[in-house]
Amino acid sequence: MDAAADALALFRSLSPTPPEGAWSAPGRVNLIGEHTDYNDGFVLPFAIDRRTHAVVGRNSSGEVRVASTFTDAQVVVPLDDLDAMFPSSGAPAVPAWAAYPLGVAWALRQAATAPSIGIDIAIASDVPVGAGLSSSAAIEGAVATALNDVWDLGLDPVGLARVGRRAENEAVGAPTGIMDQMAAMLGRADAAIFLDCRSLEAQVVDLGFAAAGLELVVIDTRVQHAHSTGGYRDRRDACERGAAALGVPALRDVSMSDLDRARGILDDVTFRRVRHIVTENQRVLDTVETLRTQGPAAIGALLDASHASMRDDFEISVPELDTAVESARAAGAIGARMTGGGFGGAAIALTPHAEVGTVRDAATRAFAHAGFAAPRVFTVTPSDGARRDG
Repeated sequence: MDAAADALALFRSLSPTPPEGAWSAPGRVNLIGEHTDYNDGFVLPFAIDRRTHAVVGRNSSGEVRVASTFTDAQVVVPLDDLDAMFPSSGAPAVPAWAAYPLGVAWALRQAATAPSIGIDIAIASDVPVGAGLSSSAAIEGAVATALNDVWDLGLDPVGLARVGRRAENEAVGAPTGIMDQMAAMLGRADAAIFLDCRSLEAQVVDLGFAAAGLELVVIDTRVQHAHSTGGYRDRRDACERGAAALGVPALRDVSMSDLDRARGILDDVTFRRVRHIVTENQRVLDTVETLRTQGPAAIGALLDASHASMRDDFEISVPELDTAVESARAAGAIGARMTGGGFGGAAIALTPHAEVGTVRDAATRAFAHAGFAAPRVFTVTPSDGARRDG
């Protein structure tokens, strides 16, 4: 699949005039730090070598016209109607896929003084949808970067990440944090982004997988998830209840030493949700320190502990994810965990290069033995963030 070429071909079918250019943004793998972002905590994602491409041009109709290789449908909305359409109080008034680029256009016009110039947008992607690799933030990053250039808005990458989050929260209706958008905007080759989700301070952390003879294997369970539905929101609500009961602005402000007090105050379910966030924040800090002092081969136990916490305390894993993690570990991965918001999607396995085929085969056999649909297994490389390609 050549998503860049597909986006250009789609644009030519959409518009009779040449495009202004082509832009792209990556999906991401979250190496560690799950559900900590909306708790003002710490995360360690990296951009991957799977990208969403947006070819964009101007039109004289005063409309946003959006097309995607995901569907044959084209969505057309007058620019002046975006303010009435968003923020959405329920399901978006447009097809779900179109709420992302249209939401970005709306959020950009809220964030900066945008000219009333109509826009044609053609989108194609090789980021798997629903796999926990943030195909949504890849769309947002590509479209936001393109419109920022075409409308000459002058927003910086963090500003564009904020725009993407607003689009996802208020236009799409998914209560996510800002990690995915920051990874899509700030990604660097062979590095992760250590992000403080309260201050948005970001540090580049070298990963060095290739130098250590390691690869990051993604095991996509093909179990679809949607963050705009209940499970994700329920976890976020539990975190907010826990923070309120403990008298702190966010669970970022709860330390490991506070957990005994929390156990005495909170009901069992809320306590376990809180414990996951508190311990996961610490695991992120420990992973960053370990990468800097010992290298990637030493982080396996932290990945394993993260998965156990998400499975048992946050309860966002599913049998397919557990099977992926367990089969990868048994086949030689040095550490494995589910990645993304949970309830489906993908697991990741940090694997010696020589064992990648063994891990792939083991996952495929384990899924077949359990009666699950065959997983999609591939490797990803830490890569650069959003950019103009042409």
